[in-house]
Amino acid sequence: MAKVTIKPHTHLYPIPAAMITCGSLDKPNIITLAWVGTVCSNPPMVSISIRPSRYSHDLVKQYGEFAVNLPTADLAWVTDHCGTVSGRKEDKFAATGLTPLPARSIGTVIIAECPVNLECRVVQVLSLGTHDLFLGEIVAVQVDEEVLDSGNEIDLTKARPLVYGIHRYWGLGELLGTHGYSSKS
Repeated sequence: MAKVTIKPHTHLYPIPAAMITCGSLDKPNIITLAWVGTVCSNPPMVSISIRPSRYSHDLVKQYGEFAVNLPTADLAWVTDHCGTVSGRKEDKFAATGLTPLPARSIGTVIIAECPVNLECRVVQVLSLGTHDLFLGEIVAVQVDEEVLDSGNEIDLTKARPLVYGIHRYWGLGELLGTHGYSSKS
């Protein structure tokens, strides 16, 4: 099959579609981001990228913390909505019916309907051009019991994560193998 060259773009796919919560307990906000990733295992850290013009950018910078809430495929509509409306103009919890719960280790909220919530404290901010990259140390993880397997690991078939790729939302497909399965044959 022939390869063609296209314009450089962020064609890394799929990536998690995450709802980031930030702000105070009495006035929290949600921003949907697909630019979220794991950056370190010890200490556990993730990154999120936000344009400086976004309302949530200032909240994350001001409070120095955020939560990464991983939605199920059933939450595609509200996830998209939270990424298309500004928190300056709308209370996204009220508009979507999502439930804010106080986080355990940071001063903002998590989203009750998301089965996995990563509570993070900002450790570094890098200005990269159109976006600022916030590196957050994961200080607590909350998980719905229903998505855990017998070994207390998250079962993706139960969590049904929502992923994003090339302007579209997707659910995950079939399990193809587990880490290290290729070396066991």
